[in-house]
Amino acid sequence: MAKDKKKNSDAKKAKKVSIKIEISPQVTPPTLHQAKILTESLLQAEKAAKQASKGEKKIKNKTAKLEGSDAEDVDLDEVLEEYRRQQEQFLKITETVVDGPPKPRAASTILASPHEGNSLLLFGGEYFNGSVAQFFNDLHIYNINRDEWRCVTSPNAPLPRSGHAWTRASNPNYVYLFGGEFSSPKQGTFHHYSDFWRLEPATREWTKIEVKGKDKSPPARSGHRMTYWKQYIILFGGFQDTSNQTKYLSDLWIFDTVNYVWHCPVLPPAQLKPDARSSFTFLPSEQGAVLFGGYSRVKATVQLKKNQKGNQNQGQKNVLLPKVHEDCFFLRMSLPPADAGPNVGPTVRWEKRKKPANSPNPVRAGATMAYHKGRGIMFGGVHDVEQSEEGMDSEFFNQLFAWNIERNRFMPLSSRKPRQQQKKNASEQRAGRRGRAQANEEELLRQLAALQAGTSLEDADDIELEKMMVEPEEEEKPAREMPVSMEPPHMRFNSQLTVQNDVLYIYGGTYEKGDREFTFDDLYAIDLVKLDGYKEIFSRPVEDWIVSLGIFLSPFKVAVGSESCANKIMQESEDEDEDEDEEDEDEDEEEEDEDYQEPEQLHTASKRKKKQDEVSEVSSEAPTPSTTSEEDETETAATSVDDGLPHPRPFESRREFFVRTSAEWQEILMTNLRWKNIQPETLAVKEIKAKAFELSEEKWWDCREEITALEEEQEAAGIQEVVSLAERGDAGAVGGARRR
Repeated sequence: MAKDKKKNSDAKKAKKVSIKIEISPQVTPPTLHQAKILTESLLQAEKAAKQASKGEKKIKNKTAKLEGSDAEDVDLDEVLEEYRRQQEQFLKITETVVDGPPKPRAASTILASPHEGNSLLLFGGEYFNGSVAQFFNDLHIYNINRDEWRCVTSPNAPLPRSGHAWTRASNPNYVYLFGGEFSSPKQGTFHHYSDFWRLEPATREWTKIEVKGKDKSPPARSGHRMTYWKQYIILFGGFQDTSNQTKYLSDLWIFDTVNYVWHCPVLPPAQLKPDARSSFTFLPSEQGAVLFGGYSRVKATVQLKKNQKGNQNQGQKNVLLPKVHEDCFFLRMSLPPADAGPNVGPTVRWEKRKKPANSPNPVRAGATMAYHKGRGIMFGGVHDVEQSEEGMDSEFFNQLFAWNIERNRFMPLSSRKPRQQQKKNASEQRAGRRGRAQANEEELLRQLAALQAGTSLEDADDIELEKMMVEPEEEEKPAREMPVSMEPPHMRFNSQLTVQNDVLYIYGGTYEKGDREFTFDDLYAIDLVKLDGYKEIFSRPVEDWIVSLGIFLSPFKVAVGSESCANKIMQESEDEDEDEDEEDEDEDEEEEDEDYQEPEQLHTASKRKKKQDEVSEVSSEAPTPSTTSEEDETETAATSVDDGLPHPRPFESRREFFVRTSAEWQEILMTNLRWKNIQPETLAVKEIKAKAFELSEEKWWDCREEITALEEEQEAAGIQEVVSLAERGDAGAVGGARRR
C-alpha cells in the first residue's frame, strides 16, 4: 500500500509543470519584443506538456480497460500441468458414494450407461457465476434404482473441460470422448482440446487413444457432436477460437474402433454438405447418421448510418451475425470392401433432406436432443431477437418434441394424467383373478399335504399350509418419494438429455434474464411411453449471479430523497463528461483524476431501480425447492455481505471495484451526510466522487487478505493455442452469449 501511494505522489509531481521566472534587479528588464517571445515560448511549452499529459492519460485508460483481464497473469499450461500432478496422486481408481448430486455445471455431458441398465454417467462441465469460471473433470454415476450418486477418481482421466462431446459405440462396452475447452478463472485466456479418450463403464477406467494413420486426428474444437454407426465413431462441426475470431467448422471425421484409425473423407466439390456450425443434433441411423439444426455466426455487410450534415453514406461495415440453422442432412454410409486395408474408411455421402414438417416455431438454438427408438426427443431452446448492437431480447422454451427420423416430422409431447376410473376397474379385476388363483393354489396344497401325510383330506385341515406356500419376493421399493408434476421443468437451453429404459432424463441447463445467467442444478425424468408427468429426482436452489455492471443487491437501504439527488449527480456527471471531451481539464481536475478512475458511463438511479426489479423478477421465476425458508435466505445474504457494504470480488482491482460500485458508494456517502445534517446538493459532483472513491478504496484494502486467499483457491482451476479475449476484443462472446 505504501509503495502504491508513493508511486501516485511521484506521478503527480512528474505531471505538474511549474515554470518560475526570477528577474534579478541587476539585470536589465526585457524589452516588449523579448517579453512577447518569452510568453509565446512559455505558452507553447505549457501546451506541449498538456498534450503529453493527455496522451499519457489515454494510454493509461486503455491499459486500465484490460487491467481486469487475467490474460497476462495466468499460464494455462502451468495450471493444467498442476492438474496432472494432482491427478497422478490417485494411485488407483476409486468409487465413493457421495451425499448428494454433483456441483452445478453447464456444457457437461450425460449418457445412459451402456454397461448397466440402471445408471447414468455424468462428466465435466463448467460453472460461471459472472466473475469466475470453474471447470470440472469428475466422473459421476447415478444409480437409478437406489437413488444413489457415486464419484469416481482416477490417476488417468481427461483434464477439466466443457463443451466436449462423447458417445457410446455399437460395441456397448465403451464410451468415446473428444475435445472440449478450458479457460482461466476470469476467462481472459482459453484453449481447446484435441485429445481422444475411451471410457470403460464396467471398470470406470479411462484410456487416452493415440491414433495412427495418414489423417492423424481432428484438430482441437468444442461445441461439436459425435454419434456412432457400426464399428465407427462419427464427428462433425464445432468451433475454434483463434486470436482473430471464432471459426466454425464443417469437417467430417470418422474413427474406426477396430483398427484405431481416423478417416477424413474427401467429398466431391459439387456435393451439397452442411455449413459450418456447432450445437446441432447428430443422431444414429441404420444407414448412417442424421443432422439437424445448429448455431453459428456468419459474416455480413451492413450500411452505416447517413451523415447528419449530408446525405452521403459513411461506408460499410463487416459484422458477424448469429444464425440458427433449420436445415436437415442425412449422412449415408457404406462399409469398405472386405479386401480393403485398415487405412480405407467407409464410403460417405451427404444428402440434403427437406425441412422437417411441423418443426418448432419460432426457430430456436440450444434445443438439445436424445435418441430413442428411431426418433429424437427434443427439449428447451432459446430464440434470440436482435434489437441492437448493445442488447438482445431472448425467448426461452420448455416444450418437449419427438422428431421421427424416417418420416422427418416433429410431434409435440405433453404429459397426461391417468384415468382414475379405468385404473380402479382394472385393479378390481386383477384382485378378483388373483383371489381365485390363490384359492385354487391352497386347495392343491391341501391335497399335496394329505398325500404326504398319508391321511384323508378331512384330516389335512389342521396342517399349516402357510409353511408350504412360497412367499413372493418383495418388490424393491424406491429410496424416497419423488414429486411428480404435469408441468415441464423451467424454461432453459443447452440442457443435457439421455434416455435409459424408455425414460428421458433432463439435467441442468442455462437461463438468462437481462445481464444475469442462471445454471440450473436439477434432474428430471419422464416416461416416454406413459408420459405421466415429470419426476423431480433433485432440484437445488439456483446460485446467485454476480452482477458486473455496478448493481449490487445488498441489505443496505437508500435514504428517502437520495434518489432525486443521485439523479441530479449522475446527470451532472454525464454533462461534465461531455464537456471534458471538448475542453481540456484544468489543473485541479487533473489532480482529482489521479486519485481515482472515473467510469465511462454511470447508470442513473432509475435505471438501477429497473435493473433491480428485473433481478427480483427472475429470482422469483427461477425454481427453488419449497423447503427453502426465508431465514435461510437471510442467513445467506448476511454471510456474503457482512457489513451491508459493497464487497470486492476475487481478481478485482481497485479501479474495477470502484467502477462497479460507484453508484452505491455515492448513495452511502449521501446517506451519511444526511445523518450529519449536511445536504449533499451543496457539494460539487467531483467532491462527492472523490470521497466515494476513498470509501471504496478503504473497503478494498480492508478485504485484501480475505480476497487474496480466495484468489489462491480459485486460480488452482484449468491445449492447442492459448487465446486472449482481451487482446481480441470480444470478451463478451464468452458465457451465455455463446450458444455452443
